Amino acid sequence: MNYEEVVSNVNVYGLEESVKGVKYPVSVDVNKKADELSRRAKHAKVSSAQDNYLNGIIVQFDLTFTNKAWVEAERYHLMEFVSSQSTMQKITQFDLEQVYNEFVDERIVEIMKEKVLAYNELQADIKRLKAEGKDVTTLNDVASNKYLEILYSNPAGFRMTARMTTNYRQLRKIYRERKQHRLPEWRAFCAWIETLPHSEMLTSEQ
Repeated sequence: MNYEEVVSNVNVYGLEESVKGVKYPVSVDVNKKADELSRRAKHAKVSSAQDNYLNGIIVQFDLTFTNKAWVEAERYHLMEFVSSQSTMQKITQFDLEQVYNEFVDERIVEIMKEKVLAYNELQADIKRLKAEGKDVTTLNDVASNKYLEILYSNPAGFRMTARMTTNYRQLRKIYRERKQHRLPEWRAFCAWIETLPHSEMLTSEQ
């Protein structure tokens, strides 16, 4: 899997300022410090006071993960959601041929398509009957249950995109923990981390 399949629309903020800021503890006049990468920045130890400057390098991007990977991503509390697609609101409107990854069994995809078709047909009937002034309370209850069936049956290989914001310090932690992960999405994500400006700050074994 190529990293372009999972990450896009990337913006990095505060890089030069934070690289300069890491020199402040050893500065008398901070205005005389240049913003080139220093040895202190390159060799800062993970989870130490030295790598705190990485918090100031903000990264925003679109991330496309499967349900399985999203559950794991939520453990990283400093990788925050700006906004995301929603199965709760739109599950019956997605193109199911496109949103499932290659590891979802085709039989499951067909079942999901059948459930979505049945729900959408029921919704069309409800709309028609309401226009005719008929009581649709029972049908609404049936539709609600069918929608829950779709939500709970949706397989882990369903892909959704979210706008994310995080920082270099969190990405450094993710890289160390996920670069050899079994899920191809995590390996692709770590490959993307290697492309970021001054990625040596993120991939260092310090």
